[in-house]
Amino acid sequence: MFHMNQNLKVVLAVKPVDLRKSFHGLYALAAQRLKEAPEKGALFVFSNRPRTRVKVLCFDGTGCWVSTKRLEKGTFSWPRGTDAKREKMRLKPEALGLLLDGVDLRGARFRAWYER
Repeated sequence: MFHMNQNLKVVLAVKPVDLRKSFHGLYALAAQRLKEAPEKGALFVFSNRPRTRVKVLCFDGTGCWVSTKRLEKGTFSWPRGTDAKREKMRLKPEALGLLLDGVDLRGARFRAWYER
């Protein structure tokens, strides 16, 4: 599993993808659509159109792995890009944890006393 520390780079695909893709397909999306190098150790987060499933692609130095979460009911609150052409968004590891736990990140913010 991945360790959520403050140095972890998280790249979220803003637009939905076909989650029938596995290692090779998601790797290609990260490289071509998101213009990132998966082998540099980031987490790449993808969602389907109805926002009921999420896949996370990670290259850990020895190989790729994919993790999946499917919601039994409800949907993920998926961030939108600031413009229609935006393909990706950077997230803090804490924000990814909140997103996967079902927290709506729109309007959410860290309190003044929170220190990284």
